[in-house]
Amino acid sequence: MKILVATDGSKYAMRSVKYAAKLIGLLRPAKHSITLISVHDTTGLRLASSFLGSKDVKAYLHERSTKELDEALTFLKATEIKHCTVIRTGHVAQEIVKFAKTGKFDLVVLGSKGRSAIADMLIGSVAQRVLAAAQQPVVLIK
Repeated sequence: MKILVATDGSKYAMRSVKYAAKLIGLLRPAKHSITLISVHDTTGLRLASSFLGSKDVKAYLHERSTKELDEALTFLKATEIKHCTVIRTGHVAQEIVKFAKTGKFDLVVLGSKGRSAIADMLIGSVAQRVLAAAQQPVVLIK
């Protein structure tokens, strides 16, 4: 089983990593893997890119993703589970769904931050968008 876990460094994302590891632990860990994906949206940084340059903005986002992945990587390194990381930029939900499809993952796991129903209805959430667009099963962890 190939599991894609979207992480943003939050406690909800870490719960997702632990859930995926527990799921694989119930199977034969040597035959399964977890891929951690960190995606940052560059839309809000277009103005900064024009002043700083896109290379500096991408370097900043890469550094931020690396820090966000750190706790999850430390946790997974203590297990026997094969794992790797992927860092992307772009529309967060679209990038997760696209990578899940091209990587032929069996399951997508991500945290739900638990905003109010009204806030989600007004602005939506990454979790809702991934759930609606993904072709494979999606598990949301609170």
